[in-house]
Amino acid sequence: MIADYGGKIVLVTGGTMGLGLATALAFGRRGARCVLTYRWGSTDEGEVRSRFEAAGAPPPMILQADAANASDTAAVVDAIKAAGDRVEALVSNVSGALVIKALEDYSARGLAKSIDYSAWPMFEYLHRIKEGLGRYPRYVVGMSSTGPDHFSVGYDFVAMSKAVMETFCRYLTYRLRDEDCRINVVRSRAVRTASFDATFGPELTEFAKRYVPDSHFIRPEEVADATLALCSGLFDAMRGQVITVDRGTTFSDNLQRLYSERKNLGL
Repeated sequence: MIADYGGKIVLVTGGTMGLGLATALAFGRRGARCVLTYRWGSTDEGEVRSRFEAAGAPPPMILQADAANASDTAAVVDAIKAAGDRVEALVSNVSGALVIKALEDYSARGLAKSIDYSAWPMFEYLHRIKEGLGRYPRYVVGMSSTGPDHFSVGYDFVAMSKAVMETFCRYLTYRLRDEDCRINVVRSRAVRTASFDATFGPELTEFAKRYVPDSHFIRPEEVADATLALCSGLFDAMRGQVITVDRGTTFSDNLQRLYSERKNLGL
């Protein structure tokens, strides 16, 4: 790592559990002053603070904020402004979308709400930070998935909203090409978190063990490290990119692989 995060503010939306928490801890271990948001009543703040203490990281600022509520977003930026500093890195991690079980579940309102939670916050926070603090974050990373390119049952609206986020990344990069702001998106394959179980059901993990090796699932810490690397100064020439953290499994996860490994898999 080249960048020194000692005392610098890193804002992670949805940063109190799962992938968001792993990412915040990665920055915290580098000395960052992490600001974590979460939705009303959805976390144990004491447990989160204990995780930071155990990691030797500075205590985080934990704020309740609905990512789809502009007033909450403004309040988060006001709290950061009161601390008297700029946001060095913004990690837009919050995601929320309707799980689709049948075509009848499609609705314009449901899709719009999914975009409100999973894509728009990256722009809304970026805009509010510039408006409230006078400068854009030096680094912005949006958390996506392989959903826009690879099918998952019930993932229709999640995938659509992630595709919107990835398009935002590219166009925002163009719009802010003269600013000291680098925007990229990190995709990941399946990560075993509470969010994964909530979306697909806990039974999927057990079912998957019959057909895929453990390497199919990515650890939250791996995605966190990739995000940290994008904000390290080593990749400052990389802007408007969507990179995938998958250990190469996206390439090999197909029917041919299942056939070639059928004996080991007991098929």
